[in-house]
Amino acid sequence: MRILVLGGSVFLSKATAADAVARGHVVTCVTRGRSGDVPDGAQHVVWDRADDVPAELASEEFDAVVDVSRTPSHVRRAVAAWPAAHWVFVSTVNVYSDNQTPDPGTDGALVEAIEEDRDLGEDPEAYGGMKVACERLVLDGAARAMVIRPGLIVGPGDPSGRYTYWPERLAQSDDQSDDQPDDQPGDQPGPVLGPGSPDDRVQIIDARDIAEWIVRSVESGQTGVFDGVGPVRPVGEVIAATAAAVGTSPDVVWAGQEFLTEHGVEPWMGDAALPLWLPRPDYEGMMTHDHEASRRAGLVVRPVADTARDTLTWLRSTPDAVRTGLSREREAEVLAAWAARS
Repeated sequence: MRILVLGGSVFLSKATAADAVARGHVVTCVTRGRSGDVPDGAQHVVWDRADDVPAELASEEFDAVVDVSRTPSHVRRAVAAWPAAHWVFVSTVNVYSDNQTPDPGTDGALVEAIEEDRDLGEDPEAYGGMKVACERLVLDGAARAMVIRPGLIVGPGDPSGRYTYWPERLAQSDDQSDDQPDDQPGDQPGPVLGPGSPDDRVQIIDARDIAEWIVRSVESGQTGVFDGVGPVRPVGEVIAATAAAVGTSPDVVWAGQEFLTEHGVEPWMGDAALPLWLPRPDYEGMMTHDHEASRRAGLVVRPVADTARDTLTWLRSTPDAVRTGLSREREAEVLAAWAARS
């Protein structure tokens, strides 16, 4: 098959292109040429999607198009260029208006569509609305379409650093600072501040698993709207599996969200945040989406341990990889406060 990947140089789009090449497809990747190389074996076309489709690209026919854009004008332009292709659009669970209700389905209410392009640096809340608009453009304009709404995508190459904190942190010994290399297997970390409470439910999905699912769905002609998420698990189980994968068995201190909030720890992502933690009940639904429908549609999820090991290997070979989360010094301050309070 001839597959057009609108992207192909970063994380999920790159993993998709690589999987498609490995499965013998003819792959064309389109990027601005600013964010890295495309996988070996893929053709690279440079195109800024703010401009009209280059004539030589518009004249080509593709069996399938994979798009991860969040910009309505980019999607509108591309759908108009290749309406006969089988489209797979990667959206997000941020399209749902209700993040609080546990175990929501794909028929939940969506946020209001935002049809115009907006700068997320100035208006980050527009992300979900623009993705809704992009979904509609694909579903209404393409001959056949599949929409995937992932939650927290993790794994090697993650440009957000949201899960990468954990394999690296759990592999560190107690006397290491953030800028020292990880210890050899067998060294145990000291107390580790846990993300919320161990029973808090979360779900993660390896980018490579979504990528493989996308390519196999193109091959089979799969259509429909799915939440591209992994199984719902207690976060304590995810942390334990991650620690075991990197060869440690730490003492995880589960201080709970009230204590974390009281001491200025932020949720989700950022230098003052504890990744994988989301305040409950406000975000009880954000990481408890239905995995079964996607599983039945062909999504195969690798063990957390495999993702953890591969992520740590990637981090160790990529010094400039994005890392977010509490510094060791800040974590120590919060742990000391917890010990004093206890």
